[in-house]
Amino acid sequence: MEKNYPKYVTGHAVKSLCSKLNLKAQGEFTQDWEYEVADASRITEFLDAYEQYPWDVEEKFALMIIMIESCNDALVEGTCNPEIINVLKHHLILDADIHYNTLRYWALLDEPELDNCFAITPIIREII
Repeated sequence: MEKNYPKYVTGHAVKSLCSKLNLKAQGEFTQDWEYEVADASRITEFLDAYEQYPWDVEEKFALMIIMIESCNDALVEGTCNPEIINVLKHHLILDADIHYNTLRYWALLDEPELDNCFAITPIIREII
């Protein structure tokens, strides 16, 4: 039997995260909201929220994408704390069934050269 891993950020998750985390609302023509609201300066806040709220699967899925994009941005900026990466990895492993498709996206497994990958790709590949 094939597992039903989340694939897309839902409207429910967007509304909930906007409300609980004071994120910018999705506009009429917004694409990739979860990447637009990522913020390297809020990684710790996002991780704390991930741990503290009783999120449902859709909310966890969306919030993890925001956290990964935020960490990726921090890695590019050279401001990412290694402890943040460890906590992020812990949650990705703990909730691997929820984040299966997210892990595959960021791992870029078909790309052999890390030069053509996200800054966070090597870290994600450690999990897969």
